[in-house]
Amino acid sequence: MRYLPAPRFRFSLLLLNLEEYFFEQHTAHHIQHKGSQKERRVRGSLKICSKSVIFEPDAISQPIIKIPLRDCIKIGKHGENGTNRHFAKAKSGGISLIFSQVYFIKEHNIVAPYKIERGRMEYVFELDVSGKVEDVVETLLQLHRASCLDKLGDQTAMITAILQSRLARTSFDKNRFQSVSEKLHMECKAEMVTPLVTNPGHVCITDTTLYFQPLNGYPKPVVQITLQDVCRIYKRRHGLMPLGLEVFCTEDDLCSDIYLKFYDPQDRDELYFYIATYLEHHVAERTAESYTLQWQRGHLSNYQYLLHLNNLADRSCNDLSQYPVFPWIISDYCSSELDLSNPGTFRDLGKPVGALNKERLERLLERYQEMPEPKFMYGSHYSSPGYVLFYLVRIAPEYMLCLQNGRFDNADRMFNSIAETWKNCLDGATDFKELIPEFYGDDVSFLVNSLKLDLGKRQGGQMVDDVELPPWARSPEDFLQKSKEALESNYVSEHLHEWIDLVFGYKQKGSEAVGAHNVFHPLTYEGGVDLNSIEDPDEKVAMLTQILEFGQTPKQLFVTPHPQRITENFKSLPQTSCDNVSIADSPGEESFEDLTEESKKLAWNNIAKLQLHEQHKLHKEAVTGIAVSCNGSSVFTTSQDNTLKMFSTESKMLQRSISFSDMALSSCLLLPGDATVISSSWDNNVYFYSIAFGRSQGTLMGHDDAVSKICWHDNRLYSASWDSTVKVWSSVPAEMTGTKRHQFDLLAELEHDVSVDTISLNAASTLLVSGTREGKVTIWDLTTATILHQIPCHSGTVCDTAFSPDSRHVLSTGEDSCVNVIDVQTGMLISSMTSDKPQRCFIWDGNTVLSGSQSGELLVWDLLGGKLCERIQGHKGAVTCIWMNEQCSSIITGGEDRKIMFWKLQY
Repeated sequence: MRYLPAPRFRFSLLLLNLEEYFFEQHTAHHIQHKGSQKERRVRGSLKICSKSVIFEPDAISQPIIKIPLRDCIKIGKHGENGTNRHFAKAKSGGISLIFSQVYFIKEHNIVAPYKIERGRMEYVFELDVSGKVEDVVETLLQLHRASCLDKLGDQTAMITAILQSRLARTSFDKNRFQSVSEKLHMECKAEMVTPLVTNPGHVCITDTTLYFQPLNGYPKPVVQITLQDVCRIYKRRHGLMPLGLEVFCTEDDLCSDIYLKFYDPQDRDELYFYIATYLEHHVAERTAESYTLQWQRGHLSNYQYLLHLNNLADRSCNDLSQYPVFPWIISDYCSSELDLSNPGTFRDLGKPVGALNKERLERLLERYQEMPEPKFMYGSHYSSPGYVLFYLVRIAPEYMLCLQNGRFDNADRMFNSIAETWKNCLDGATDFKELIPEFYGDDVSFLVNSLKLDLGKRQGGQMVDDVELPPWARSPEDFLQKSKEALESNYVSEHLHEWIDLVFGYKQKGSEAVGAHNVFHPLTYEGGVDLNSIEDPDEKVAMLTQILEFGQTPKQLFVTPHPQRITENFKSLPQTSCDNVSIADSPGEESFEDLTEESKKLAWNNIAKLQLHEQHKLHKEAVTGIAVSCNGSSVFTTSQDNTLKMFSTESKMLQRSISFSDMALSSCLLLPGDATVISSSWDNNVYFYSIAFGRSQGTLMGHDDAVSKICWHDNRLYSASWDSTVKVWSSVPAEMTGTKRHQFDLLAELEHDVSVDTISLNAASTLLVSGTREGKVTIWDLTTATILHQIPCHSGTVCDTAFSPDSRHVLSTGEDSCVNVIDVQTGMLISSMTSDKPQRCFIWDGNTVLSGSQSGELLVWDLLGGKLCERIQGHKGAVTCIWMNEQCSSIITGGEDRKIMFWKLQY
């Protein structure tokens, strides 16, 4: 089993109590019937744990012995009279434990409920190294005092202090390094997390390897992961605290290679940053939206997408309180054949399990209405450690025994039948559980009692054995195969987003959750309780235990409705309600005659005489883009306030305000013909708006992160994004597709190392220049989609880039306040000037630059003279975008002051 592998040895940490630590072990003999003719020596290993003593005999026919320290009456050296605190000088002698209760576990190596013997008993253990006896007895006495404290909080505090003292006295053994040339980066204390248990030790990371060395040397002296093998890393909540780090060396596997819990969030963050920095060519932590895009386009199956969402929402196979959650899909467990073409075969994915039965829901809502605040509809959760092990008991029996103090559940409450379990989830007063990934995997082990476990006898007399399958399943393999087919069916693909809204999305909390009948106990939600504000240690431990055992709602990934999956291949724009609208691409007639090159030159020669003509405050946040109709009558602007505005230059009035998303719009442009405005957004999408019809015309979900800049030329769209790519899209006219809108085919993807913040085309659209967050300017040959030059010419983000009219030079500005000129043919930086503030945007004619400054001024630069010529007062706050018409006679700027300003040249 990939998720919960069976322990490799007879002894495992699962034999400990929850929240118990295994400190040390010693080779020893259990002396049975000490001093009598029946005396017998049983060789094995004595384990000293924080709440118990465990003896594992070498012979598997003998049971493992577990003696709770709380049940110990006396602890001392064998043969001492009357005291357990003063030791004899002799080096010989055993350890004597007098106790009232003992557990016998895994006799003949058979996994079964623990056998318990009660009554006053004495066991003697002789260590092979007799000189260790006094130290071991002293340790046991100290741990015994902790176990006998009345308050659980005091017990936890004392055991924690003992653990930290042990960790402080030890360190990582550098002899465990794989190479003598390895360079140590950091070392700290941490615990390795596996289901239900944690193992303390030391974490060490070098320039090549991540190590974990358990304090107790179990299950092996050191765990190591080569950094080159790491594909993904995730920060995790553990025990509701930001202390976890999970490392994956595989791309699609849900089970990680190591899960670490740190004692200090700063240690976790430093280690995370170091590994993330090392992964130059990997995505250290992907966003939910990036997977959403792949899923929508058919690059991820429904199963894979749910695995990724669980992963991003802190669900881990190493944490049973946050185990991955999957939905019930099928509702028909009675028919002899499974009809996946019938919608009635499927569960309503738009409702939580608790709302699927109308009559039960009505009773729950009546109780909810009468309940004082804080109200909740369901008294249990859809995922908890108990529910996970309910499903997995046949392959993970030792986990259930650990969780339930050495017992299996009542036979009639076991996972006996698929149909019975579904019926109870529909009708039971307190059963609202969902499923786990195994129901849609390939391993049938969890359905078959292959270990021949004695799981008890039901009331009808039948033994609990294999899980009873529905009539339509010929075998466990057939059941999983049909379950997978159901999960990937068209019906589920069309409705899965509704369930995602409930579990990971906007219906998880607040009024939307109330409206969807999706309200669970407040303690199940992230941030539902502040443990640091609870001063009473007993109350704090009890609260944490309750939260971890009751179940936890996943981290919320989406705060707006999740998009529906599009079941066709994703080369076209997604369908919208505007079926009668198409994106126009025919060029309109020009309203102005082209001026001669001499006129343009004259305009640029007088650019320093620019004067403010008028200004208008249109937005609530910074303006990010400007586009103007050919006749100059309409100005379109985008802003970080999420809106696209349409302003009339004739009436001086705002005509339209359009909102596409909940995130900032980053740029805009007008398609030829002035019929359609395109806007790019930080929500990863590009939006199309029909001016004539006044409504959204489509959405291109083209990136895995914010779209920073778009360009258009000759029916091709160029989009730059923070996902480190620039994509080139070919627009297919509507009349050629037989639909009522354009489609877009991805022609090329220009990959960068980091976020792309700006792009620009040359006049012929044969070259593209991009600027990244790390200060690199890259010049691309679009005919071959290859890099011509990559120049690291800025020390911070590249703010803006543009080709000269003759395509021979590229100008770039950056956060480092530099204005750089690059030779296109050679890639050489041939000029660099520095301003007092960063220049956020600019226009230029190859010789003269008009730039918008962070200070709000417009600056005029003479590149040939290498000097700043003029400062023109403008915005209050940074100038964020600038537009000039083809005739160079009209200029419009936008700023952080939310204004657009119209400028005129004075000759």
